[in-house]
Amino acid sequence: METQEGPETRTMELANGLKIPILGLGTSHHGGYSHSSVVYALKECGIRHIDTAKRYGCESHLKKAIRECGVNRESLWITTKLWPGDYGRETTKAACLESCKRLGLDYIGICRSIGVSNFLISHLEQLKEDCDIIPHVNQVEYHPFQRPQELLDYCRSHGIVFEGYCPLAKGKALSHPDIIKMAEKYNCSPSQICIRWSIQNGVVTIPKSTKKERIWENCQVFHFSLTEDDVAVLNGMHDDLHVSWDPTNIE
Repeated sequence: METQEGPETRTMELANGLKIPILGLGTSHHGGYSHSSVVYALKECGIRHIDTAKRYGCESHLKKAIRECGVNRESLWITTKLWPGDYGRETTKAACLESCKRLGLDYIGICRSIGVSNFLISHLEQLKEDCDIIPHVNQVEYHPFQRPQELLDYCRSHGIVFEGYCPLAKGKALSHPDIIKMAEKYNCSPSQICIRWSIQNGVVTIPKSTKKERIWENCQVFHFSLTEDDVAVLNGMHDDLHVSWDPTNIE
């Protein structure tokens, strides 16, 4: 059993030696951002990892939350993402600087760590041919119904930390009878089962919520561990369901 630990103490080491918090808070566009909830996550829940993107349109809002929370910049891991239109050496550098300005930060990595999102093995192999630097992180959809184990194994064998978004399958996992039963067994919520499972599988996990009570709940996953048998049950739920989008046909 794990005790006296929270989101601020659990990290995974990247190939460059930096440590990324294993649990973060995801944001998104179309109502996927709440200023008060982000401040709450940082001040009250121990969250030190916020995931955003240029496309989400909330970088400038995060600037205010980061200042208001009172947490030292050095203690925060802020991830943002560029859009394909920003590809290209000089264009990418300019886009990174623009994101930093909107976030009110001197660095997000300009660039301390470089990651990719929704890259499959074929995409990573192509990237390896075209680039000198292997990405430090690959952020991919990951939940009990979408567990791309071959991709996860590939990333680990190449020193790429695997990061999972949509850990609750956009709520679909919360009504699965086996997950509900497991939650009763561990005296926790179905969302905590899914997040704990993801973390025990060695995946950096970024559940998204704008509700304070849900954010608090999602952070209470370090005081218990799932048995190997229960992890196996959850692993066995994989049916290749995508609740986000499927990058398989992207070349």
